[in-house]
Amino acid sequence: MSDQYDVVVLGGGTGGYVAAIRAAQLGLKVAVVEKEKVGGTCLHRGCMPSKALLKSADIMATLQKSKEFGVAVEGSVSLDFGNVMARKEKIINNLYKGVQGLLKKNNVEVIEGLGRVMGPSIFSPIAGAVSVERANGEAEIIAPRNVVIATGSRPRSLPGLEIDGKYVITSDEALEMEELPKSVIIVGAGVIGCEWASMLSDFGVEVTMIEYAPRILPLEDEDVSAELAKLFGRRKSKIKIHTSTGVLADTVKVEGEQVSISATVNVGTEKEAVQTFTADKILVSVGRAANVENIGLEATEIVVEKGTIQVDEHYRTKEKNIFAIGDVINTPQLAHIAAHEGIHAMEVIAGEHPHPIDYKMIPRCTYTRPEIASLGYTEAELRAEGREIKVGKFPFRGIGKAMINGEFDGFVKMIADAKTNDLLGVHIIGQNATDMISEASLAHLLDATPWEIGTAIHPHPTLSEAIGEAALAVDGKAIHF
Repeated sequence: MSDQYDVVVLGGGTGGYVAAIRAAQLGLKVAVVEKEKVGGTCLHRGCMPSKALLKSADIMATLQKSKEFGVAVEGSVSLDFGNVMARKEKIINNLYKGVQGLLKKNNVEVIEGLGRVMGPSIFSPIAGAVSVERANGEAEIIAPRNVVIATGSRPRSLPGLEIDGKYVITSDEALEMEELPKSVIIVGAGVIGCEWASMLSDFGVEVTMIEYAPRILPLEDEDVSAELAKLFGRRKSKIKIHTSTGVLADTVKVEGEQVSISATVNVGTEKEAVQTFTADKILVSVGRAANVENIGLEATEIVVEKGTIQVDEHYRTKEKNIFAIGDVINTPQLAHIAAHEGIHAMEVIAGEHPHPIDYKMIPRCTYTRPEIASLGYTEAELRAEGREIKVGKFPFRGIGKAMINGEFDGFVKMIADAKTNDLLGVHIIGQNATDMISEASLAHLLDATPWEIGTAIHPHPTLSEAIGEAALAVDGKAIHF
């Protein structure tokens, strides 16, 4: 049995390694158990590689309209997909080295192997000892004072829809493609599905989206969803969108080098019918499943409901010395949320008293073209609750910098309480939306009202002026629209 640790983290993804670094800052002796590479899904199979590909797609789209800027490109614009993927790998490797360096700098020990939580045993009178199975078959037992479970998630599929890795794939396999398909069916039009649709369309792939809900991005504000659907339909390589459509998993057929699947279109209406869709690949994008299996939970009192670990507001499980954070618990599956949950858990372990996270007001980002970012409540949610609200909306067409950039689609929408002026929601669709949303996040943290946001001087010409104008529009005081 190894030396005593104050805390051992199972999983070295964003939540896990950030938690470990914060633990070290707090003076705790900490180790991370990771079976693959530190950095986790976000770095190796999610956020970073997909955004690297999206940047290449954005460059492709920009070059195709370079004449609008008076820039002539000799011949036709072509895509070297091999170099696109090579650039992605270079970025991942550099960031991976950075994470390794951060852990070393903070004296966090990284233990390579598969970690499992143990129940009460000769190693510990309470649950919380950790068994580590190394790749070479050797085993080791660690008995820390506390454990933080941060084992992340994996792509989910639909019942009966088998992922074969060639014709039917998830984002994991898509990130390793050696060549682009000519056509793809994307099942699911949430954040990941829409990002892949945007990217592949810019690369010249024929994209068809199938979504069971009545609209794409069903968790976003309805105005934002409608705007993205409109812009997807206007593209040179038009994205075909089928909402209120449910795939029939058992109808998948591979013929020649193509795959087909049938789906019920116009679900729940008089026009309900079955339609068959055919493409080179089917990309299944229907969310992610928590990695709660094979980590020893059955030997403890930890409760798993609907596939996620149950925790209190400080991320304690039923075992008071075992915490869980990130994608394995029932909170939004976002890397920045996992990181802050990890920081919170470590501060609790260290005896501090951090405030619980307000999940509704955490920024959410979608890296389509144009980008989408939001925080807080949608207009529909607030009206369903019977809240008295006031709404300000400002289009990027009214912003000089957007016109200069040649990217002037979209808008900023701000929602406030009609009586108290409290900021309740901010929704942005437009260029650089994912960077701009941080102003709204800070405004909420400081309890700023739209009047205060609008009164703050926004430099000209910048895209940020749209936030100031939308804030003024809440009270009908926008200047440029």
